[in-house]
Amino acid sequence: MHNTLPLLKQTSFPALARKRLDTLQINLGYLCNQSCLHCHVNAGPKRKELMDRETIDTVLAFLDANEIGLVDLTGGAPEMNPYFRTLVGELRQRGCRVMDRCNLTILEEPGQEGLAEFLARQSVEITASLPCYLEDNVDRQRGKGTFASSIRALKRLNGCGYGQTGSGLELNLVYNPQGPVLPPPQAALEADYKRHLAEEYGIVFNRLFTLTNMPIQRFGSTLISKGRFDEYMELLRNAYQEQNRESVMCRNLLSVDWQGYVYDCDFNQMLGLPLRDGAKPRVHLRDMIGRALEGHPIVVGDHCYGCTAGQGSSCGGSLDK
Repeated sequence: MHNTLPLLKQTSFPALARKRLDTLQINLGYLCNQSCLHCHVNAGPKRKELMDRETIDTVLAFLDANEIGLVDLTGGAPEMNPYFRTLVGELRQRGCRVMDRCNLTILEEPGQEGLAEFLARQSVEITASLPCYLEDNVDRQRGKGTFASSIRALKRLNGCGYGQTGSGLELNLVYNPQGPVLPPPQAALEADYKRHLAEEYGIVFNRLFTLTNMPIQRFGSTLISKGRFDEYMELLRNAYQEQNRESVMCRNLLSVDWQGYVYDCDFNQMLGLPLRDGAKPRVHLRDMIGRALEGHPIVVGDHCYGCTAGQGSSCGGSLDK
């Protein structure tokens, strides 16, 4: 695997500072039942990194000391962490809004029986990866049989009430481009997804999020191997939109890795660029309990152009609402 970090250290991206923290994004580990080409985490079935119970207790202590609007659970496949359901229960008991970044196929994995029903009982928001509504495109990007498994999972979630009008159970889908291009306009693509999935499979969902592929980890390595890394970075820089800087996720989000160390965003986490705190090489969440972060400088690099290019991109999809 090529390391793209040396290509990202020097940047012309403008400085950013934090606003009030309202989202805690927790990476529960890099273990996943899939190995997707666009994955910026380089997750897969052979990864061993998983958040332990002690670190989860630190997360809960942080939440008890801070007013956080949303807890965003990610991975890998976050559900493969053995403490996933325990953590969700603890979060919901505290009244936290919880989002699960689900790859859908996890619902059919051994040991995940009853997962859809559990998420529904806990009123967990689901943000599910479905990089296209066409079978060939999804299987090419994520592996043969992935699309069929995803459709079965979506039908199961619909059966639990997800995406259904008035249920209060939110189901959002995520689109990633097939290669080194910017995603199309979110609203128009959402309409296409809703029409096709409803007509072909009877599936409903709430919203579609379009995400730009980040030039790091597995996707960045692929770009380098094909000699297209510089071309893609030029595309992102040339598509920079100043107004998107106000809404990028790092302004209000704190990213926590499986060991409890903190970063300005999930992408910085994957690049090994920790949140800055004086001369410390990295900062643990336990040291941030009760601390305000407003005005704190954000670590930026050329990869930040991925969030500000075109319509913009964040964990909540396009910034051009």
